[in-house]
Amino acid sequence: MPEGAATAPIVALLEASTGHSNAEVARARAFAEPLLAAETLDTGENALAHADGVAAILLTIGTAQELQAAAYLVYAADFLSKPEEVVAKAFGDSHASLVMHTRKLVQMQRAARAAKVSTDQKAEQTERVRKMLLAFSRDLRVVLLRLASRLQTLRWHAASKTPCPPELAAESQAVFAPLANRLGIWQIKWELEDLAFRFREPEAYKALAKGLQETRVEREQRIETARATLQADLYAQGIAAEVQGRPKHLYSIHKKMQGKDLALDRVFDLRALRVIVASVADCYGVLARLHELYAPVPGEFDDYIAKPKPNGYQSLHTIVLGPDERVMEVQIRTREMHDHAEHGVAAHWAYKEAGARGYAGVTAAGEFEEQVARARKAVLNQLLAWERDTVQEVQGASNPTFDDRIYVFTPQATIVELAAGATPVDFAYAVHTDLGHRCRGARIDGQMLPLNTPLHSGQTVEIIAAKEGGPSLDWLNIELGYLQSQRSRAKVRAWFNALQQTQTIAKGRELVEKLLQREGKTALKLDELASRLGFKGAEALFEVVGKDEYSLRNIELLLRPPEPVADEDEMLAQRHTRSASSGARSGVLVVGIDSLLTTLSRCCRPAPPDAISGFVTRGKGVAIHRSDCSNLAEMKRRSPERGIAVEWGGGDQVAGSGKGAPVYPVDVLVEASDRQGLLRDVLEVFAKEKMNVVAVNTQSLQAGASKPRTGGGETAWMSFTLELSDATKLNKVLRDLCAIGGVRSARRK
Repeated sequence: MPEGAATAPIVALLEASTGHSNAEVARARAFAEPLLAAETLDTGENALAHADGVAAILLTIGTAQELQAAAYLVYAADFLSKPEEVVAKAFGDSHASLVMHTRKLVQMQRAARAAKVSTDQKAEQTERVRKMLLAFSRDLRVVLLRLASRLQTLRWHAASKTPCPPELAAESQAVFAPLANRLGIWQIKWELEDLAFRFREPEAYKALAKGLQETRVEREQRIETARATLQADLYAQGIAAEVQGRPKHLYSIHKKMQGKDLALDRVFDLRALRVIVASVADCYGVLARLHELYAPVPGEFDDYIAKPKPNGYQSLHTIVLGPDERVMEVQIRTREMHDHAEHGVAAHWAYKEAGARGYAGVTAAGEFEEQVARARKAVLNQLLAWERDTVQEVQGASNPTFDDRIYVFTPQATIVELAAGATPVDFAYAVHTDLGHRCRGARIDGQMLPLNTPLHSGQTVEIIAAKEGGPSLDWLNIELGYLQSQRSRAKVRAWFNALQQTQTIAKGRELVEKLLQREGKTALKLDELASRLGFKGAEALFEVVGKDEYSLRNIELLLRPPEPVADEDEMLAQRHTRSASSGARSGVLVVGIDSLLTTLSRCCRPAPPDAISGFVTRGKGVAIHRSDCSNLAEMKRRSPERGIAVEWGGGDQVAGSGKGAPVYPVDVLVEASDRQGLLRDVLEVFAKEKMNVVAVNTQSLQAGASKPRTGGGETAWMSFTLELSDATKLNKVLRDLCAIGGVRSARRK
């Protein structure tokens, strides 16, 4: 193809828009044409035609002609052996830098799009790609080039009727369209959304297009007619107003229908006007005049001036039947209200990018959203003006990207976001904590490098990991530079803390098990032992023992309880003689021994005719226990030689119930559902059987207390000490107690 014919379309477009041709664009195209004319991109589009399309899009959004020229150089660089050197020599360092950053970003996007990630990871991957478009490129012209390139790719797929890869359409809708929206480049934003919608949901797209019964151009013409008519009428009424058309696009209509569950005939703002006036009074004046001109739709008026939205948004919203009898939404606001609606973060993004809480919108980006909003006011709204003035101003301007973050790849092309200056060890911990612990080496872009090497955006990092093991203490040395992330440091410290805890528990376990061996208690369950000592589990006990914070003496005391000592008030001790009268008075005879001091043990409260045994104590004579007493069994196990045979003495008087019969204290335990009058009912049973109650102790426990419960409400635990001459009388009393309402159990202690 002759050069003049090839360059004619773009040169003619330039001349039509600027009034003069641009030698820079023509020179760049002439440079790129031999390299691109016969080449095909991976999408199937001719490389030169793609560059022409990108340059034309950049022209329509008002970028500098130097950036339009760069569109050709970026694609030509793919077919040069040393692209940066060649471009720098022929067009300068400015274009060389732009070519380098754009090519790198394209490579990263292709790798990210080709990566196989799970469904759960797709949202996170998409957000990182979105951030990468701004954070990776130091020159924001790269972003404009990528937006224009993606739009041209979608246009080509639509024009050639070539199927668009699902990944490319999804990325366009989830990443590029929201980015164009954030930059305020509405022309690119709506066209990206509509084309992505067309490829991702072709049936829904066709149905919606057919339902509208008019093309986009026809709708825009109708809106322009309505706009001009209203503008002229307001001018005639003496109201200074700026009337803007606001056509709705297919994806915007589809999103509102899906999010609000509306039919097409209920989407009133398919066509819309915005009226901007000088004062609040003029707002209501325009509203009155509008309702005179057109019939308002009943119930479709909102006064957000009198009652602003929570985010501060103010405007009058009304829906009328336009001159063509079609519904049309009109927004009326002052210039101040308009500026807030356009630039206020909450008001603007809440409607256009509803996010997780909105309808079918784009996932909110959190802190990234706030940073983009600030950048949009401070830098990005001025970006196009800077491009018109001089490319050098953009290069000399302070970097508006987020230099505190970098973006690197796993070997599977998953993007990992890290803090600037992060190392391969930080990368490993960001991927997975266990991988960080086992990290032993790293390949960065295929080259083995030290673990404290700082990473840069775009690099691919492969971690060499051991099968097992942990981190090195050197990693916590700040001067060695292995870790930059506080999160990574915390994970390393946590590993060493867990290791120390494991060693402490092992030490405590060893000490406790040795003690149990000495005491002959190896069959005792460790968790049960810990519970009896007040610990949640065996490991909690081992830990405090291993730290020397808990004495083993406490365990010894539990395993070897002290011998019970009866209080003087509870002791029934007497000197015995072998005579019948003495035996009758004392009640207990020690076989083969005359006149020996005896004590009725308080732990089991023996009483005739219980089977009893004696145990010789130090200084307090013979302690009398019931033969089934657990304390007696433990003491006999330790000192079997101190056991002694005893029996009840006194003949009929001991076992009888006459006036002269001795009495013995016996404990009775009652568990019941607490209620009013419960104690009275229990005492009546004892009184009926003529039993003397010498001590009472009651306690009520709430739900969740240490005692077990079986019913609702509070549980009452009652202990009674009775004086009996014959323990067999208890059987009837216990049966009567169990018959009382609410009593769950009654037993002898």
